[in-house]
Amino acid sequence: MRKIGLIGGMSWVSTASYYTRINSIVQKRLGGFSSAHMLIESVNFSDYARLQSNDDWEAAAGLMTRAAKRLEQSGATAILICSNAMHKIYDQVQPEVGVPILHIADCVGDRMVTDGVKTATLIGSRNVMTEGFYRKRLVGKGISLTPPDEERVEEIDRIIYEELMFNQSKRESERTMKTYITNIAKGDVEAVVLGSTELDLIIDTKANILPIYDSTEIHADAAIEWILADG
Repeated sequence: MRKIGLIGGMSWVSTASYYTRINSIVQKRLGGFSSAHMLIESVNFSDYARLQSNDDWEAAAGLMTRAAKRLEQSGATAILICSNAMHKIYDQVQPEVGVPILHIADCVGDRMVTDGVKTATLIGSRNVMTEGFYRKRLVGKGISLTPPDEERVEEIDRIIYEELMFNQSKRESERTMKTYITNIAKGDVEAVVLGSTELDLIIDTKANILPIYDSTEIHADAAIEWILADG
């Protein structure tokens, strides 16, 4: 098994989902008492949140680069940043380490291409929905994305940062997301992308009118394939 490194704590809630999914599937595939050979660099997200609110992404990239280097020095052969929003600084971090950082949007996009999906709506935190760093990765794979809806942007961002990152799954927010997805399905799209690693806490990805591409599951699955690949 190849060792993989996770930069987690962004949030700790979703990091637990990564850990659970990776280990449960590795155990199923290898059998017995098998579990993944994995390192976790769990950061204090309050440091990143402060820099994010100050729009100091250079300092945030410095923090994440140091985290990535610690994982590499400890033997990780590939790294995952367990956050969609923090891939804003991916391009500053990847060149600073000698192992690949598996980009979450590339993993999602590759899965959609395999499935033949051409149109989708992206939902997640504000910067994921509105900025180019994430959307361009999907568009670059031939996937057309609907424009962000400002009302949805504000409410989904609030739900993520005020509820889900504190492991709070409120019924009202579940209903809100179900309504959003129902309305999205009325448009000319084939799928919804969950561009937040916490949204699966309140969205049943298997019981919706449209296919749901859950970035957490897909990113974790890419880690599994890396761990179990030969060489």
